Amino acid sequence: MDKVRQLRLAKDAMDREWADPALDLDAVAAHAGYSRYHFVRAFKEVYCETPGQYLTHRRIERAEEYLRVANLTVTEICHLVGFSSLGTFSAKFKARTGLSPSEYRDKHVGRGAALIPGCYAMLWAGGFRQTDSSSEEQRDSSSEEQRDSSSEEQQDSSSEEQQDSNSEEAR
Repeated sequence: MDKVRQLRLAKDAMDREWADPALDLDAVAAHAGYSRYHFVRAFKEVYCETPGQYLTHRRIERAEEYLRVANLTVTEICHLVGFSSLGTFSAKFKARTGLSPSEYRDKHVGRGAALIPGCYAMLWAGGFRQTDSSSEEQRDSSSEEQRDSSSEEQQDSSSEEQQDSNSEEAR
């Protein structure tokens, strides 16, 4: 396996586990087939930042999103994005954005995208398009329903006629 592919696998693992404060660099390096120190050097050579810097970058990006759209405290966001220390989180956040988390929230509140699942957004925007096969299935099912309802009507009318004839015979 080539070097870039191995590092991409490790980066993908970091992308999946970025919120875990106990993310182990040794385990990520082993995932790529490297020792810890060789992994750090190779990662920096390919991605121009160390794995720790990359992970901090991802966590701060996610914190920015939460600060814009979520109704959570800074401490809750700190722990949610994988930092175990509020002081470290605030310092790293300010170094990256130039603002403290609270200042960032005050400046950017309401500018994030609404957290609406895509399926609801599609329904709100006009619904899903029906494919030819789904519209055919609907036509088939509606014609079956019509046949069923007409046969039920016939049975109802024949039972009414039978009741009428029985009542005439009883007279």
